[in-house]
Formats: sequence, structure tokens, C-alpha cells
Amino acid sequence: MSRAPENDAAPDARAKGGADPANTSGRGDTEGDAPGAPQPDFPPPPMDAQERMVEAMLFASAEPLGLADLAARMPHGADPAEAVAMLRRRYEGRGVQLHRVGERFAFRTAPDLSFLMQTETLETRRLSRAATETLAIIAYHQPATRAEIEEIRGVASSRGTLDQLIELGWVRIGRRRMTPGRPVTFVVTEAFLDHFGLDSARDLPGLAELRAAGLLDSRPSEGGFALAPAPGDDDVAPEAPDEPAGDLFGQEDE
Repeated sequence: MSRAPENDAAPDARAKGGADPANTSGRGDTEGDAPGAPQPDFPPPPMDAQERMVEAMLFASAEPLGLADLAARMPHGADPAEAVAMLRRRYEGRGVQLHRVGERFAFRTAPDLSFLMQTETLETRRLSRAATETLAIIAYHQPATRAEIEEIRGVASSRGTLDQLIELGWVRIGRRRMTPGRPVTFVVTEAFLDHFGLDSARDLPGLAELRAAGLLDSRPSEGGFALAPAPGDDDVAPEAPDEPAGDLFGQEDE
């Protein structure tokens, strides 16, 4: 009966001492706390310092950052939302502004100054061989239908070739031919004449002029079709009569 008070006093001693007598390591109760335990109570940095931190992170980041991204790198107790709000007010009316992109933030050029970053480049596009041949046929044989173009070229013309010439503004659709099926015709435009310095399609150079300028091969192409001369073209020499063919060694048959 006399030992009961001693047992009652043991818990009081442990409660007043703040440590378990069985704990002989001397480390105290704070070491080995579970995650989520209160962190040491250090005061957060001043708001102007937090604003500089946010400014540095947003400036160096290649992608917009959210408040969670900023808070993960800032000291404990910092307020990234307030720092962002102050930073947005500071950059109002400047050449670079802090914009909200969804739930994130990023520096962007002021919209009224976007013209300073625009560049204009002149892209030179060369016509393909098919487009050049089609344009020449239309210029010399206008109005020409697709079937007539294909007959002169000897191959089928793709729709993209004519579309490219129409997009350039050098060819337009003319009247429909009064033949079965009423096919559409193609003619050159005034933009084509202006580009090549011509008053009309009649000022196009003849075959002799093209050969003299080296723009046309005087030898007929194998399997190809030469441009038909325009009516009354005096530059085209009459064809020579056919001569008897020789044998393999160039000797005529007797």
C-alpha cells in the first residue's frame, strides 16, 4: 500500500521533465518527426525581395510559371501571389509586361510594340518546268483549254500547275469554248503583260528571236511537241523536203 504514491508520481515527473527517462540518446523529441511537422519559425523575406525573386525566375524561365512553381523555389513563408501582383503593377505601361497565361505567368512584349519585332522577307519562287511550259502555251495559244495544253505538251497537266499560275495572277479563266462539253479556256492577265513589259500578247517574241537569245533549243526534243507558229509568222523558215534515208554507214541505197 505504501508504493502507490510512487507510481502516481512517475508520470508527473515525466510530464514536467519533458523527456522520457528511458530516452538516453539525449536527442530530444524534435528529431525524427514525421513529415509535415512545423518548420522553424523564420520570418519571410521582405516583399520587395520576394518581388525580385519572382522577377528573376520569370525572366530566366523559357516557359510560363505558376504560383506553385514559384512557391517551390521561394523561402518558407513567402507570398508569390502578392509578389506577382506587385510585379504586374510595376510593369504596367512598359515595353515588357507580365501577362497571365492560363494559370501561369510570363513576360511578353507589349502588344502595341509587336510591329517592331516583325520582319518581312521576299521569297523568290521559281516556276517548275511544267508551269513554265503551260504558261508559254497559254501565252502563245490563248484562249487555250486544258485538253489543248495537254496535247501540245504531250503529257497530262496536273491541276496544281494551273492553280499555281492562277494564284500568281498571270493566268485567269476565260470564256467557255462553244464545243461539246463547253470546256473552260485559260488566258494570260494584264499582270503577266506588265511583268514582262508587254503591251499585248502580240508583242511576245517569235521562235527565231527565242532561238537567237538562247532561250529555245533549235533541235526538236525527242517525243516532244514544238510550239506552233502564230499565223503570219515570217520568222519561221519553211521546212525542207524530206530526203531519202541512208543506210547505217551514211551511204545511200543504189
